[in-house]
Amino acid sequence: MANVREPISKKKRFDVFKRDGFKCQYCGAHPPAVLLHVDHINPVANGGKSNTDNLITACEPCNLGKGARPLTDIPPTLADKAVIAAEREAQIVGYNKILAAGAKRIDNDSWDVANLWIDAHNKDSIRKDYRTSIKSFLHKLPKQEVLDAMERAVSKARGQDASFRYFCGICWAKIREQA
Repeated sequence: MANVREPISKKKRFDVFKRDGFKCQYCGAHPPAVLLHVDHINPVANGGKSNTDNLITACEPCNLGKGARPLTDIPPTLADKAVIAAEREAQIVGYNKILAAGAKRIDNDSWDVANLWIDAHNKDSIRKDYRTSIKSFLHKLPKQEVLDAMERAVSKARGQDASFRYFCGICWAKIREQA
């Protein structure tokens, strides 16, 4: 059943205007610049009654702009939006710091693993694609397991490429075991 709007008597209307000093309680406007209305604080559409405690003086633009929304439905101010945007930005900055720290840790750990291969083969460096593979394994496996896999591979396999392929095979087997 729809809420029925009770008529507001002229006396009640005048009493509300008088109580509120003949000023819009939302923006402070007053006659003759604006036409005043009596507004329901809790809208009739939401079950609000026409008793004096639920009535307030509002200018026509404020009353019509408010509509059937309760006063608790306050749109965020620019300051509120700025606070929310700043919080989101701080979260993004924090998240990016965590990602950067993780990437740096993976990079450092990959050199620990790569140095086992470099030392075993008396090289000065390791191929870039080998390091990329090592990093990939470090994303999926604990560092110690990747180090153990490299130690095992360089001690058993002959040749640079063979030892790295053996290392990859060990790591992939460990990853499949986790699944």
